[in-house]
Amino acid sequence: MRPRRSGAIAANPVLIGAATVLVVLVAVFLSYNANNGLPFVPTYELTAELPNASGLIRGNEVRLGGARVGVVSRIDAFARPDGSTGARLRLQLEAAQPELPRDSTILVRPRSPLGLKYVEITKGRARETFANGATIPLAAAEVEPVELDEVFGMFDEATRAGSADSLLEWGNAFAGRGDDLGRGLRGLGPLLEHVEPALANLVAPETAFDALFPALEQAAREVAPVALAQADLLDGLDRTFGALSASRDALADAIEGGPPALDVATRELPAQAPFVSESTVLFAKLRPAFRSFADASPALASAFGNGAPALRRAPALNARLLSTLAAVEDFAADARVRPAVDRLTRFATLLEPTAAFVAPAQTTCNYLALLLRNVASAVSESDVVGSFLRFGVIAMKEGPNSEAGPSSAPANGPPSTASLTADSFLHANPYPNTAAPGQVRECEAGNERYEPGGQLIGNQPGNQGTFSERIER
Repeated sequence: MRPRRSGAIAANPVLIGAATVLVVLVAVFLSYNANNGLPFVPTYELTAELPNASGLIRGNEVRLGGARVGVVSRIDAFARPDGSTGARLRLQLEAAQPELPRDSTILVRPRSPLGLKYVEITKGRARETFANGATIPLAAAEVEPVELDEVFGMFDEATRAGSADSLLEWGNAFAGRGDDLGRGLRGLGPLLEHVEPALANLVAPETAFDALFPALEQAAREVAPVALAQADLLDGLDRTFGALSASRDALADAIEGGPPALDVATRELPAQAPFVSESTVLFAKLRPAFRSFADASPALASAFGNGAPALRRAPALNARLLSTLAAVEDFAADARVRPAVDRLTRFATLLEPTAAFVAPAQTTCNYLALLLRNVASAVSESDVVGSFLRFGVIAMKEGPNSEAGPSSAPANGPPSTASLTADSFLHANPYPNTAAPGQVRECEAGNERYEPGGQLIGNQPGNQGTFSERIER
């Protein structure tokens, strides 16, 4: 009697080995070409001109609205008409994306603190588009972003020392003076209330207040070349007024020149009205801020007092951070890090929709904790042999299309007139709402009520609320 043969492929080790090698080759090919985009995906190319590549490398992503739509396939330098150099990027975009409008803009943005970059495209609204092979001009490049190392470069040793000294002195100045500051700021309230009508009169159009300061500026500019002569003039005026003080008649004659000066002020002060009007609005808007300063002054004084010791220890911490930052820089420069981070980022991007959908089941409904608790409770019964699962039997009444036996359709009756347990209507909800995106914000599982006298397949009508075991959240 011949033994029965299993499947032809499973019984042939040569075919199994060949299939394994083929799968490995495909995986290696896909990994090797991952930076050039997924193979067998139709694309079209655009060329983009930028002031500089800003740390981009071949294979970096191209994003539109936060979603990946292509990769950077090539980076070249080119000379501008003014003699400076720029970067020319060749972008491979998915053919499924519509062609970009002519007023679209392009920007190089950091993807992580480790130096990974990507190209962000902001889609415009023009009707004309960039065809396959077209060039996005340099004018479409947005302002060059500030790099993280440039930000850190501002805080050199002298700047850090100066900032520490300034914060220390400010802390010493405000420490213990919270009540005084509060009373002082609180006293500004009546002042602002009374100064508002005065400022309103000052900025009236008739005063020409806006012409006052330009006139003063012009006068100062004109007298600046004769400053020494003005000093001599004041010295002479001192002697002159000393002589005039001895004669009331001469002083009266001098005062007669006052009315012309007042006439000039009457003509010029209305020009300053817009400035005074804007100042009035500004002080009115600052009034709530001054009140909040009065209430927050004790907390601010305590914060300044507690911040001084921390700032004294900050230089030592900064010195220790140098070795840490050097280690991070070496880590970022490792050629193995960037591909790994890129793949990890892609994995996180692929996992994000699933996590966003599943997370509310725990964060809103606490289902994971309830599941683990119920599992532990279910197997809590045991004897000398071992643990066993607790269960109970619900005997259903047999009949056409009932839940007690085979049926040609979901259980649909008949209804019971005696008790709920005799009903044969199917109640099933395989995908209850868990407040996930796209669902009603409710915790459906475990909160459904049995509705006698009819089928209920799916979520129960109405909102069951975001609670578990009657504990409101």
